[in-house]
Amino acid sequence: MKKFYITTAIDYANGSPHLGHAYEKVLADVVARFKRLQGLDVWFLTGLDEHGMKVQQSAQKKGIAPQQFVDEIAVEFQDLLKSLNISNDDYIRTTEERHKTVVQNLLQKLFDQGDIYKDHYRGYYSIRAEQFVLEKEMVDGQWPEIYGEVVEITEPNYFFRLGKYQDWLIDHIKTHEGYIYPQFRANQVLEFLKEPINDLCLSRPKERLSWGIPLPFDDDYVTYVWFDAVTNYLSAVAPGTLENETYWPADRHVIGKDILVPPHSVYWPIMLKAAGIKPPGGFLVHGFWTTSGRKMSKSEGETVDPLDLIAEFGPDAFRYYVTREMNVGQDSDFTLEKFMTRYNSDLANDLGNLVSRLLNMTQRYCGGVVPAVQVSEEPEKELWASWDSVHQEIVGLYDGFRLHTALERTFQFVSSVNRYAETRAPWKLAKSDSPEDRQRLETALAAMAESLRLAATVLLPVMPGIGEKIFELLGSPAVSIWKGHLKWGESLQGKTLGKAAILFPKTRK
Repeated sequence: MKKFYITTAIDYANGSPHLGHAYEKVLADVVARFKRLQGLDVWFLTGLDEHGMKVQQSAQKKGIAPQQFVDEIAVEFQDLLKSLNISNDDYIRTTEERHKTVVQNLLQKLFDQGDIYKDHYRGYYSIRAEQFVLEKEMVDGQWPEIYGEVVEITEPNYFFRLGKYQDWLIDHIKTHEGYIYPQFRANQVLEFLKEPINDLCLSRPKERLSWGIPLPFDDDYVTYVWFDAVTNYLSAVAPGTLENETYWPADRHVIGKDILVPPHSVYWPIMLKAAGIKPPGGFLVHGFWTTSGRKMSKSEGETVDPLDLIAEFGPDAFRYYVTREMNVGQDSDFTLEKFMTRYNSDLANDLGNLVSRLLNMTQRYCGGVVPAVQVSEEPEKELWASWDSVHQEIVGLYDGFRLHTALERTFQFVSSVNRYAETRAPWKLAKSDSPEDRQRLETALAAMAESLRLAATVLLPVMPGIGEKIFELLGSPAVSIWKGHLKWGESLQGKTLGKAAILFPKTRK
């Protein structure tokens, strides 16, 4: 069976989860579930980045040990995964021994072959970003806000020969189409690589930072937090070794645009190349959620916590909204008004109404049992044609990460089923004594049931809970692999449908 290994960025254990964390997990989960439905052997990883200066400082402020601090944060992030019905196969924490072992093995290998050397560093260090910064990055004599407090440092440290592999990386990006999605993000990386890159300072002296993984060749230093963090993608599938034949290389790293350059697109592939390990298959880079064009932030006075919507409306409504609203790679504006519009229009009026009317009419006119298709007239032909014209496109859109468009096409089909119901008007046909009208009535209910089955099938990656509930109401188990389940058939004939159900109750908002 073909393998597919997908990861999210591991969350930084310095604060509670927010919308950006939730969206990234949903995005990766949709891709993972889609690949499973295609029949692939999927391994889905997420986790927590637990080392670094900010974690050490936050623990000190609370008067607790760093390990206790990250243990408490880990519970919050793991609870988020459960609340969103995320199907991750593993959860890695960078304080685990399996991770430390691989990080130290990688460091030792690079040191032994001469790609790590010791030298003095003189320059500026951003405490917030936990990275060294260049004076040329100042704007009008001031450091950008993203760097927070910047201090001048002179100290001995260890460096990784990053520049040695710059030409290889440029060639790799140019010769591997789709390596970074969307393409304009790849262009952004190539623009960064136009200038010679400095070697990477990959150590911090313990006298300044004790909360980290010690260098295996010098116990007076700990590992730079980014070198530590990105290695999780390998350590999770290759404990104690540098490569695992089952799942490595990762097929897709799902990350936010803010951590593409340089840690993921430059440091990580070069680290692997230097160690003789295959680079990842590529990156899926998403944008930010904004409000009024600005990145969402509690510090900016946001009054609506989008994560509250999960508890109020359920995980599938939340998953649908963030997947439908954001074009992967672009920023998207979040408002409660937009959420409620999607919820009431797409989910309650279109999908929910289709489920409700099908269950009610089948119970009333056919004893709750799905009849057979009796006729094939123009309304049926149009309905079948609408599915035939769109279902392969939907699969292709999922495959190309155009998830918002895949959902748009799916709900266009759901709307066409509701229009079909209005055209056929089973409630009117039921009043007729004509045998032909009885055939049309039974055909209409059978066609609606089959249409709902097909729509629920392609919604499974985004709305797994609702999808499975619809299959339950249709008297049929949800599919585990799409093969053979995306074409019209008579698979529901004779099935007893469930009682009427309201999947998306309309709200006061």
